Amino acid sequence: MNILVTGGAGYIGSHTCVALLEAGHTVVVADNLGNSKAETIDKIKQITNKEITFYQIDVTDEPAVERVFFSHDVDGVIHFAGFKAVGESVEKPLAYYYNNIVGTMILAKACQKYGVHRFVFSSSATVYGENEVPFVETMQLLPTTNPYGETKSMSERILTDAARANPAFSVALLRYFNPVGAHESGLIGEAPSGIPNNLMPYVTQVAKGKLEQLRVFGNDYPTVDGTGVRDYIHVMDLAEGHVVALNNLTEGVHIYNLGTGQGTSVLQLVKAFEEANGVKVPYEIVGRRPGDIAECYADASKAKRELGWTAKRDVIAMCRDAWRFEKGYK
Repeated sequence: MNILVTGGAGYIGSHTCVALLEAGHTVVVADNLGNSKAETIDKIKQITNKEITFYQIDVTDEPAVERVFFSHDVDGVIHFAGFKAVGESVEKPLAYYYNNIVGTMILAKACQKYGVHRFVFSSSATVYGENEVPFVETMQLLPTTNPYGETKSMSERILTDAARANPAFSVALLRYFNPVGAHESGLIGEAPSGIPNNLMPYVTQVAKGKLEQLRVFGNDYPTVDGTGVRDYIHVMDLAEGHVVALNNLTEGVHIYNLGTGQGTSVLQLVKAFEEANGVKVPYEIVGRRPGDIAECYADASKAKRELGWTAKRDVIAMCRDAWRFEKGYK
């Protein structure tokens, strides 16, 4: 199939492009390069030895999106493009609501206009909010802890309603947990602009000496060691989950958690990183971040049951691959 990947130069998007190309699909990328680099497209080509079409556009720019659909016979869309920092969404709610929701609506409209029937949406475990763990797809959504989670929940609703009104429109809503690691080549990985919002690139930059020490947000949560617990999933496991979901997409709306089903605390991840790579990661405990919850991990049994997908790579592999990428990244 010919797949349009929005945000395809970003962290999860770039790894999914690799997985798509290796599975035999062709790929068109649309990315505004707001939190990514054009050279990532070249790295994807280097890894796969395949061509890729790239447009530097914003998905909230409807005429630009229309031109891409008009120029390519698109078979499906995987939509990653969006703002993604929980803390920042609390500070800049209007920017998050506009960017994330309008972009989704414009893409869904273009799909209907051009007869594109497959849509895979990059959602988030954030939609579950402060629920009982493990999170299961049938739970009531409680995304009100932060605007980022609300934008994901609203986008899910928009796509669900669009599919109800147009039965030929098939949607996969992939709620994923905490992607970490990098492609084993070390050529692509997580390289955020500015100070990282996510834990692993912060850890790798401290290990490299780019940042002085890791700030651990809160050690008074009701968890194994007081620090936040998350379900860390290797980014290539996540990327492969998108390809499996796309390939198996049937009529209607299908919701899947993509995670390992196991929680790891911040300090446990730091310890695993130190053990895997033989480097020290100095850290300090600071206050909690707004919008954060204590524990978050998946019940990923539905994806295994319906798609035959499970996460294969462990936390040590995540730490090794993340460090390999960081060491080689300029």
